[in-house]
Amino acid sequence: MASRDMVMGIFFLFQTALGVLGNSALLFCFIISHFIGIKAKPTDLIVKHLTCSSIMVLLCKGIPHTMSAFGQTYFLDDFTCRLVFYFHRVGRGVSLGSTSLLSIFQFITISPGNSKWAQLKVRIPRIVGPSLGLCWLIQLLIYVLIPIYMTDIWGGRNVTGVKEFEYCSVVNPGRVISILHAMLLAFNDVMFLGLTMWASGSMVFILIKHKQRVNHIHRSLSPRSSIETRATQSILTLVSTFVVFYVTSVVLTFYLSVIDVTFRWLSNANLAMSACFPAFCPFLLLRHYISVFRLCCAYSYQTTHCACVVREL
Repeated sequence: MASRDMVMGIFFLFQTALGVLGNSALLFCFIISHFIGIKAKPTDLIVKHLTCSSIMVLLCKGIPHTMSAFGQTYFLDDFTCRLVFYFHRVGRGVSLGSTSLLSIFQFITISPGNSKWAQLKVRIPRIVGPSLGLCWLIQLLIYVLIPIYMTDIWGGRNVTGVKEFEYCSVVNPGRVISILHAMLLAFNDVMFLGLTMWASGSMVFILIKHKQRVNHIHRSLSPRSSIETRATQSILTLVSTFVVFYVTSVVLTFYLSVIDVTFRWLSNANLAMSACFPAFCPFLLLRHYISVFRLCCAYSYQTTHCACVVREL
């Protein structure tokens, strides 16, 4: 086994384990809050779907790539190859869409009462579920071609015009179909990225304006950074991480879709970029649910102030 393959195997193993651990911890927070009786916010449902889709991405590609890097090649049959690639892409799309929905609904929630978005605040609990269902449906339909043209290594050897992806192969449907499909996938990704950047930029603008209005209050009360500053920094950190990883992944995915050959290092780089956000996102979100642990402590000591715990934005 080459030392480069060993390094890639260790990296994919670490990335997958870290991401699954972080997302599982985030789900554990929701389980605790449910049993303790904390009323869930509408956006919590989006975070749950984001977490589940992130786990799908990490498991469907992290484990096979780790095994491939450690020298295992013929470990997936035809059906499993189709399943793994399909649900990896669907999970990636839902992760992207859920992040976009989270940003949009957070923007609507913090929008001023006199804005045109304020009237949508009361409708958020009713439209979150259908919006997530539509997101899943769109991703399931967009990537329906993947299981049609995907096959295992052995099956790909009997067909001409095949691109191999280490442990699976994809039959080339033709340059025109490949380009059209790549454009459709790129449009899907760019649309969600654009909505996320717009909503997050709008949130930062609202918070900065609010901070300017109450800046004298914060100076007189405490020298520490204001709630608006911390919220703005959190939004910028999450969105910057999201945009960097996914823009790189979109570019690499489009390029791999239109070329006739597959470079192993480029395929590995694309996988690493597409899995970075699902792996690190839960650690950025966990800090927003730290009040769950505070409530657990308060509950275990039978305090009377459980109802006063307030989550951060």
